[in-house]
Amino acid sequence: MKLQVHSIHFDADQKLIDFIQKKVDKLETFYDRMVDGEVFLRLNNEGIENKTVEIKLNAPGQNFFAKEQAKSFEAAADLATEGLKAQLQKFKTKQTNGRG
Repeated sequence: MKLQVHSIHFDADQKLIDFIQKKVDKLETFYDRMVDGEVFLRLNNEGIENKTVEIKLNAPGQNFFAKEQAKSFEAAADLATEGLKAQLQKFKTKQTNGRG
């Protein structure tokens, strides 16, 4: 899936971008009609859990969004993709039940 990664006020290294890409690509096993997505990485100034990851995925007629905060971008990305996974499964269930 085509993914745009935006790191706000810092430069994300390629390892982090690849990690997020891999996590988001796994979501396609739950819903394969996604077109593209955007990821925003932010560093907050206060607190220990100062890394924020926002992921927005676009599918035909539907958008999915998750925002998580953690001590590392990897942990926040894990949490965000878990949230998106739940949204995708719920959406797919609704679609299947609607046609049944």
